Amino acid sequence: MTKLGKILVTGATGTQGGAVARLLLERGHAIRAVTRKPDSPAAQALAARGVEIAAGDLTDRAAMDAAARGVDAVFSVGTPFEAGMAAETRQGITVADAAKAAGAFLVYTSVANADRQTKIPHFDSKYEVEQHIRAIGAEATIIAPVYFMENVRFSKAQLAEGVYPSPLSPARPLAQIAAEDIAAAAVAVLEDRARHAGKRYDLGGDELTGEDTARILSEVTGRGVRYVQVPLDAIRQMMGEDMATMYEWFERVGYTVDRAALARDFPGVRWTSFEAWARRFDWNAFFAR
Repeated sequence: MTKLGKILVTGATGTQGGAVARLLLERGHAIRAVTRKPDSPAAQALAARGVEIAAGDLTDRAAMDAAARGVDAVFSVGTPFEAGMAAETRQGITVADAAKAAGAFLVYTSVANADRQTKIPHFDSKYEVEQHIRAIGAEATIIAPVYFMENVRFSKAQLAEGVYPSPLSPARPLAQIAAEDIAAAAVAVLEDRARHAGKRYDLGGDELTGEDTARILSEVTGRGVRYVQVPLDAIRQMMGEDMATMYEWFERVGYTVDRAALARDFPGVRWTSFEAWARRFDWNAFFAR
């Protein structure tokens, strides 16, 4: 393991960045977390664990230069779901420029297969950041996860009624990954930059159909969950054209992940199956909330 100085983590109050921050702390690394809301409960919980909190917007270059000052490495993750995809691209570019200026190693989280001309808007927005990172010659590694296992939580109301909904055909496999495995891969890269710098990894831990998912959820929740395929137009109306395009691509093409190569490249990552993730999840507390 490379001896690291301080690591700047963006998104530390979210799913991916939070998982990375927790694992870095567990492994004894010093962290600076940048957030727009330093007084939020999530940010204060990090501060209570010894994390240095830096206030700033990821699109503010001066704030990002200040946040990156003196760090050895930066973990960067953005989101299109607050201010849009153009803002996400600006976030990634701004953080990459700040990391390069600070001489810090950069780990950027994209999305699997974003480099394969998917035409999915929120995949393309991340690929723009990847291209910028290469153009400026930053010392960096791209990690690109598939669909999150944690996304099943967005179907809480339907699951409570014994239904797992998706627009995909019942037998169409979908590659998935647990947030903890993204974190494990990110930390492995940070701790061995010489091995991973300059590389791009599509990350996936399992692949299963909607029917498989419903069966596993039935077993682990005891609620008799059944799979229901919802019309794509319903997704378009509820979630917008971007998400509809993504599900169309899932149905027609789908993620491609070389899991055998991942096992070789990341021997310390266990690559959680959906069943293992679901059995560890506290469903009683989830449904009680």
